Amino acid sequence: MTSYPPPPEGSSWQPAHGVPGDATAPEERNWAMAAHLGSLVTAWFALGLVAPLIVLLVKGGDSPFIRRHAVESLNFQINALVYSVVFGLLIFVGIGLVLLPLYGLFYLICVVIATMRASSGRDYRYPLTLRLVS
Repeated sequence: MTSYPPPPEGSSWQPAHGVPGDATAPEERNWAMAAHLGSLVTAWFALGLVAPLIVLLVKGGDSPFIRRHAVESLNFQINALVYSVVFGLLIFVGIGLVLLPLYGLFYLICVVIATMRASSGRDYRYPLTLRLVS
């Protein structure tokens, strides 16, 4: 492991990537987390795919890590929209009353896990997701 020299006296110097051995800078992790958490927030007001799309367009070109998380979240949100519409329509035949709440719980758990992985600087792939955007 690389050891960093002690910071100069009276300065707030820190290594470029935060913690020694960490592959991503804190700013990159924050933007990656925004792609996941933002989708959860925007799902209440609009479509959940708005936040990851904004992160992809604004910061996706700056960092491969941010781009991977934004694209993964965007793909999951597109799939979530399709699943929600299908399960919503299935309410009319009864099975949607069970599937829609179960999918809501699945959605919440996946977004929380993805956010935690982005926070720790690791990649995450959502399960049951078709990768339409690459």
